[in-house]
Amino acid sequence: MNIFLISEYVKRLTKDDINDFALKQGVSLTEEELDIIYNYVKKDYKTVIYGNPRVILDELKTKVKPFTYSKIENLYQQFKGYLN
Repeated sequence: MNIFLISEYVKRLTKDDINDFALKQGVSLTEEELDIIYNYVKKDYKTVIYGNPRVILDELKTKVKPFTYSKIENLYQQFKGYLN
């Protein structure tokens, strides 16, 4: 993956983009969840793509609703499959 393109995309990413994606996945985020996920995406996207995101996922598990976390975990597993 081209890190430059990903970095530029993440720079332009808005909370509305995240909320729209969540809704398309069948997840209705609270404002607090939206803020949490937005901040993690902006700050930790490189770790999710290139590193071990287990610590990030474990933190998210304690900060969002169980259904929201389950969707995040499933989407990550799908994403990880595209990388391999």
